[in-house]
This record gives sequence, C-alpha cells and structure tokens, in this order.
Amino acid sequence: MHSSRIPAAVYAVSAVSALGGLLFGYDTGIISGALLHLREDLGLTSREQEMVVSVILLGAMAGALVSGRLAARHGRRKVVIAVAVVFALGAGAAAAAPGVNSLVGARFVLGLAVGGASSMVPVYIAELAPARIRGRLMVLFQLMVAIGQLIAYLCGWALADSGGWRTMFALAVVPAAALGVGMVFLPESPRWLVGRGRTDQALAVLTRLRPTGFDVQQEITDIEAAADGAAAGRWRDLGRRWVRPALLVALGIAAFSQLTGINAIVYYAPTILVDAGFGDSAALVTGIGIGVMLVIAGIVGAVAVDRAGRRRTMLWFLPGSAIAMAVLGLAFLGPVDSSAQRWTVIIALFGYILCNGIGMQAVVWLIGPEILPLAVRGPATSLATVTLWGFDLVIALSALTAIKAIGQSGTFLIYALMNVACIVFVVAKVPETRGRSLETIESALRRGGSFRKALEP
Repeated sequence: MHSSRIPAAVYAVSAVSALGGLLFGYDTGIISGALLHLREDLGLTSREQEMVVSVILLGAMAGALVSGRLAARHGRRKVVIAVAVVFALGAGAAAAAPGVNSLVGARFVLGLAVGGASSMVPVYIAELAPARIRGRLMVLFQLMVAIGQLIAYLCGWALADSGGWRTMFALAVVPAAALGVGMVFLPESPRWLVGRGRTDQALAVLTRLRPTGFDVQQEITDIEAAADGAAAGRWRDLGRRWVRPALLVALGIAAFSQLTGINAIVYYAPTILVDAGFGDSAALVTGIGIGVMLVIAGIVGAVAVDRAGRRRTMLWFLPGSAIAMAVLGLAFLGPVDSSAQRWTVIIALFGYILCNGIGMQAVVWLIGPEILPLAVRGPATSLATVTLWGFDLVIALSALTAIKAIGQSGTFLIYALMNVACIVFVVAKVPETRGRSLETIESALRRGGSFRKALEP
C-alpha cells in the first residue's frame, strides 16, 4: 500500500502554471473598469465599445488554434513559456498605445496569449496531476482566472479617479514575468514525453510527482497503451467515430460556458448598471463584488468537483444559475427606480455569478482535457477552446446591441433559457470522470456505446 501523501512538487507545478489563469482573468477583466474611461476619452459608440472588448477574443481564437499544434510538436511547457512572453509584450504595448488602433492591436496580441494559456495550461496540469486530486488542481486554473478578474476590478476601482487605464494594462507585465521564469524550472508533461518516445524522462518526471510507493511503471505502461499517434496530434483524427462522443461533450460545454451569459456580466456589469441608473462608484463596487463571487465560486468549485463529482456539481448549481438570471431579467422589466429593485438586481447578479461560477466555470477548463484522448488532446483541446472563445466573441459583440434592441430584461431572460438548455445537455451527454485516470476514461471511450453510461460510478 503506497503512501497517500502527494509530493509538494505537484502543487508547485499547478500553482506556477496556473499563473496563466491569473493573467487570463486580469487581461479579460481589466477592460470592464477601463471601458468607463475609454468610452469617454475616445467618444466610443456601443458598437465601438464592443469591438474594443472583443478584439482580445479574436486573438484568443487564433492563439488557441496555433497553441495545440505547437504543443503537440514542441511540448506543453515550451508553449506556456512562449505564452508568458507574449502576455508581457501585449500588456506593455497596450499600456503604451498612442491611439485606438494601436490599443486594438495590442489587445489582439494579448488575446493570442489568452488563447494559448486557456488551451494549454489545463492540459499541462491534467497530464501531470494524480487522478484523485486532478479536479481541484485543474480548477486552480479557474480560481486563478477569478482572482485575476477580482484584481482587475480592484485596480479599475482604485484607479477610477485618475483614469489610469494605461497603468491598469501595464500591471499585467509582473505576473507574466513570474509565469515565464517559473515555467523554466518545471518539467515537461510525461504524457507528451511518452508520445515522443522519451519514456525514461517521463518515468523520472512521474517519480517526482507521485507518492512514495506508487506504481509509476504501471502508469507509464497505461500511457504507452494510449499514446498511439499522440506525437502527431493530427486534426483529421478528430473525425474518428470513437472520438466524437468526447469531442461533442467538450465542444458543448465550451459553448454553453459562454451562452449561459457569464461574460456578458463580467465584461459589461459596470456599464449595464451605470446605464440603469446606478452611479459610477456603485457600479464599480458591484464589479468588485462580482470578482469576489467568482473567487468564492472557484474555491467551492475546487472542492466540489473532487468530492461531489463534475457532473453532479453542474446539476446541483446550474438550476440556481438559471433562476438567478431569470430574476435579473424580471427585475429589469421596469425602470430601476427603487431601492428594493436595485437590491434585487445586485443580489440576482451575485447569485448568478456564484451558481454559474461553481456549476459551469469550475468545470469548463477541466472536462475537455480529461475526456479527450491523448492522441488528439492537443488539437481537440484547441478546437474546444476556439469554440469557447468564438461564443464568447458572439456574446461580447452582441450583449450591448441586444440590450438596445430587446432591453435588459429580454436579453437576460434569453441567457436564463440557455442555462436551462445547458442542464438538459449535461443530463443527456456529460459523463462523470471524478477519480478516474485519463487512460481509464479513454478506454471507456474506445469501447463505444454510451460514453456517459460507461463511466457511471
């Protein structure tokens, strides 16, 4: 019987690599506070505001597509180091941007890094983590995203009077440097090493990252059995019949993570609240509250996915997300002109962020790398990430326009319906992966039949 103590190196690997999540959260969240100054300084229309917000998502789609192929060829670790460099360059360029066009270009570069981080950091953590704590270590990435967004909201509030949006953008250089330097000292993914025929190196990495007495050789044998074609990471392999059930789940969860409305709130909450009659200060403080809710959701989600399971966590909390979004929509049916109505809006916002953060955002970066087979994990994760950013782009480009066309109430009620549709999808298609090794999950997928039922406890 081997010791159950997890080596400290496992947590160090997860903590350093998850800095990519902090950067991701900060660089996507900082626009919320900066936008209040940018739209006044530059006289931006609603459509121009949407473009400033959404160009980072175009970059993220491109970065996600490129990173999967690069990771299959050069390794997960080198790609994450490159992501850190691009983060620093993009943040510096955004801070120094002399005009709108250069700012848009800098945010596109930041998007390349965001796409690379969101595609590769969860894969890197999944491929190094022991099965029994893989969930909480991968949710650390989402928790760091939430912390990054909270820091962005705090910076937006602290710098509101000075209008220091350049400082807001420049601050991201510090964690980018920390990520790049930290990754230099971390190991490569043992599953990528096995796929490249470097089994001795993979064995050395796993020996450092597994408890004393753990059968590392058996894990290597299991990885070798699943590694056929892993080095190639070919896009055409995504069309294989046995791969499709996992790909459907990964793409579906990626799409619903955005269609359920989270980033419409994260990006535009201060703008929506100001336009609804809240003061600038109240809107920014509410934004900080949203950041706090995201962090709490990340902490609860990290515990829930390993204790209750991924599927059960979604089914417990997504109904609350749907109800809170519906209440938010109903609260905006009339003008927000009473204290009770404003408190209803704020409580519904916080309730939605908490439930969606636990039930969806804690799982979205976890489920894809877990269920996608090793041979196609690079390109398949890239495709899932592109799907996520693509739908995020749709939300970013349409949220303010939709509010103008059908009102805040109609827009939020549509998001509520999307939460209901997501629940139906989870019930029908999403398997439970808690406590299963990546190779066990892949074996169930290869056997055919119902992927969800094959992994039932």
